[in-house]
Amino acid sequence: MMSGKKSFYKRGWHHTKGRGNESMVTCSFCGKRVPKYKTFSVVKGFRISDTVLRQMGGRRGMPAFMQNKARACPACARHRNIVRRKK
Repeated sequence: MMSGKKSFYKRGWHHTKGRGNESMVTCSFCGKRVPKYKTFSVVKGFRISDTVLRQMGGRRGMPAFMQNKARACPACARHRNIVRRKK
């Protein structure tokens, strides 16, 4: 990082030697393999708000809320506005 410029975003923690070998994950949007500490977590899903549809599904037939945890690399996070430029 250059001394005169501010970084685009601030990550929660820094990569250190004590963490050992970092696990690699695949970006859910572009498929690039990125170290896990560089990714941004995104919850993707949908909610069924219509009561008639919920009752048709029954108790176990159709869940009311489906969600997946996706991980985005820094490039996809900037492109999809998951992380925004600091002001």
